[in-house]
Amino acid sequence: MIIFGIETSCDETSAAVVEDGRRLLSNVVASQMEEHARFGGVVPELASRRHVEALLPVFRQALSEAGVTWAEIDAIAVTNRPGLLGALLVGTSAAKALGMALKKPVVPVHHIEAHLYANWLVAPPAPMDGGERGGADYPAVALVVSGGHTDLFHLRGHGDYVLLGRTRDDAAGEAFDKCARLMGLGYPGGPAMQRAAEGGNPKAIAFPRALLPGTHEFSFSGLKTSVRYAMQGENLPSLSDIAASFQEAVVDVLSKKTVAAAKELGVEHVLLAGGVSANTRLREVMQERCDKAGLALFYPPVALCTDNAAMIACAGYWYLQNGRTSSLDFETRASEPLAALSGQP
Repeated sequence: MIIFGIETSCDETSAAVVEDGRRLLSNVVASQMEEHARFGGVVPELASRRHVEALLPVFRQALSEAGVTWAEIDAIAVTNRPGLLGALLVGTSAAKALGMALKKPVVPVHHIEAHLYANWLVAPPAPMDGGERGGADYPAVALVVSGGHTDLFHLRGHGDYVLLGRTRDDAAGEAFDKCARLMGLGYPGGPAMQRAAEGGNPKAIAFPRALLPGTHEFSFSGLKTSVRYAMQGENLPSLSDIAASFQEAVVDVLSKKTVAAAKELGVEHVLLAGGVSANTRLREVMQERCDKAGLALFYPPVALCTDNAAMIACAGYWYLQNGRTSSLDFETRASEPLAALSGQP
């Protein structure tokens, strides 16, 4: 089964072709990052206009690289929630038009669920891109960490997820972006902060860790405030030390709470997903703690951590396998918790 995936939830216009939910035939991403960088963040209306301009060229390139024609596509999967509403509407409108023209099913996909499925696109046992390993299985605990989300899930099967906890305020990626802006490091903040942290002392500043005992929830607003205070005064630490200490505080909390949840639930697999899962230090510390706890850690290649249509196509395949289909009058939503789709206890 060949699925054509479409992703336009934020500022990446992406199309991909995936076979049988595992084999990646193409994944084309047109990024608007440089255009939005001058504003210090994504401008929704600008993003929507750029999606309209990029969509057809990206579609053509994805088909060409995959070596398939529209006639060989079995179904179309598209992000319809959550995200920037105007941006989502560009992708869903195109998907519905393709479905009508090609007489193929169109599958609306939840963006956060798709990030989880990026782990199924890497076939074991061969490592990819410096050691990323896929082939995850259920049950598992998954940490989805990005600019808009820091969510911890118990994965019990395809389409069966329980939300264990999420951030009470800023997402981890949002904290990276805001602190990078405070430090003058530019946008996007995650990669900029990681570069600045290289050579820095992660123990230079004792930034707070909001562990919120007794919960699986997160909080990063206090850490953001501490970075602001660290930037004031006469004897300022080096930017490298601030960046390294900040990064260590975020990674420490994310890894501790994820491993603790896996041990509490008695699962053997831990999954990372989302843009911040590309952070090298997060992978290192999570690997160390998973190894110590006897847990298997899985994460996608870096190229599949950020928004991309390959994960949408993969999720769409499993939607179809589980009978999760939709008519063409499905809605597009700016917000919808993933756990709303699953069988909560």
